[in-house]
Amino acid sequence: MSTSQTSADIQLIQRILPHRYPFLLVDKVVEIDGTTSALGIKNVTMNEPHFQGHFPGMPIMPGVTIVEAMAQTAAVMVGVTLEMADKEMKVYFMAIDKAKFRRKVIPGDVLEMRLNTLRGKPGGKVWRFGGVASVEGEMAAEVEFTAMMDMG
Repeated sequence: MSTSQTSADIQLIQRILPHRYPFLLVDKVVEIDGTTSALGIKNVTMNEPHFQGHFPGMPIMPGVTIVEAMAQTAAVMVGVTLEMADKEMKVYFMAIDKAKFRRKVIPGDVLEMRLNTLRGKPGGKVWRFGGVASVEGEMAAEVEFTAMMDMG
């Protein structure tokens, strides 16, 4: 049971992910290649609450928030491909490895998140992903993480 859907707008994302403002961190997924890879987009704006304290006068998107946005992109990829819209899928981190931050991400940036499945298959609960987040072609962060997909 898989679909040939190759992208996800915010309406579909909200039907897959349980996250809502202020913790819904992916605006759209513009490329989905089955459960193999995806490209998600996060438009970074000054209106996000973490900028009030990180850092006053010099807003920088927290690295953990970038990693979460990447994880949400991976969850959308799996959720779209396995037709999990409206099925109350939950995703939980099990491990975050090899996280490296290379560039500040600030309001006005468009964060592009390329995710690849390293391990996981339809019907499986434990998945491993690798990803790179970039702004204007410059790497901002890279990470590998393991997640449990609770398919309801």
